Amino acid sequence: MTDQKMLAQISGKAGFLAALDQSGGSTPGALKAYGIPETAYSGDEAMFQLMHEMRVRIMTSPAFTGDKIIGAILFEKTMDGDANGKSVPAYLWEDRGVVPFLKVDKGVEAEKDGVSLLKPMPELDTLLARAAKLGIFGTKERSVIHLANKDGIAAIAAQQFVVGEQIARHGLVPILEPEVLIKSPNKAEAEAMLRDELLKGLDALTGDFKVMIKLTIPEVPDLYKPLIEHDRVVRIVALSGGYPMADACRRLSHNHGMIASFSRALIDDLKQQMSDSEFDAVLAKAVDAIYQASTVKD
Repeated sequence: MTDQKMLAQISGKAGFLAALDQSGGSTPGALKAYGIPETAYSGDEAMFQLMHEMRVRIMTSPAFTGDKIIGAILFEKTMDGDANGKSVPAYLWEDRGVVPFLKVDKGVEAEKDGVSLLKPMPELDTLLARAAKLGIFGTKERSVIHLANKDGIAAIAAQQFVVGEQIARHGLVPILEPEVLIKSPNKAEAEAMLRDELLKGLDALTGDFKVMIKLTIPEVPDLYKPLIEHDRVVRIVALSGGYPMADACRRLSHNHGMIASFSRALIDDLKQQMSDSEFDAVLAKAVDAIYQASTVKD
C-alpha cells in the first residue's frame, strides 16, 4: 500500500528528486568524474563499493535533506546498502526526510524504429516485493527515444505503461521514463509525439493507481502541461539529459509545474579529494540552484 505521508510530499511539496541511480554501465564514468580513475580499483565489487561510498557521502551531507530534496532515486545495490547504520531507504526517510525510489530497469535494447525499448525484466516481481519491504515508495524505468518515429514512440509509451501497471500492483508508484535524447535531430517533433502517446496511455489506465513521468526538458516550454494536469499523474519530473547544470536549470525554469530529477547536473562538480566542508558547500550550491529552477518559474 502506498505510504500516504510520502505521497503527500512527492505530490505537493516544493523541491526536486535527486537521481543517485547510476548502474554498472555508467559507474566507471561517474567515478572518473568524481576523481577516481579506473586504475584505482579492480573488479566490479570494488567499483560498486567506491560508488556506494560516494552516494553515502552525498546522502549524509547537511544539504541533502527533505527541505529541498523531496525524493531520491537509488540503484539496486544502494538500496541494499547501509548509511549511518541503517538501510539506505530507512535512513533517507527517517533521518533525512527524503522519499526513496528505486531504478528497476536492466538497460535498453538496440535501437529499432528510432527507439530503444526496455530489456526484459524477468525478476521484476521479486525485486519489487523486496523493495516494498525495504520501504521503497516508487520506481523508475528508463527507455530511450532517438528519433521522431511515430510507431517507435507509440511502442515505447505502451511498454512503459505495461511495466508501470506491474509495478503499481505491488503498491509502488512507477516513474515512467521514456527519455528523448537531447541530441536527437528532431527532438521537438519527438517530444510532441511522446506527449500525445502518453496522454493516450493515461486516459486508458485501468484501476485507480497514479504514475509519475520523468521526461527530457522539452524544446517548447510547457509542452507537457496537459500531462501535469492529468488526474492520473502524481508529478512530472525532468531529467538533465547531459545538459550542463546552468543550462538544465535555465530550461527547467521555463516549464511550469515540472520539477527536476537530476543526476549528472547535481553531482558533476563533486570530487573525492575535496574536504568535507568544501564538498558540502559545492553540493549545497547545486541543491540551491536546482531547487530554484524547480520552484521559481519564468
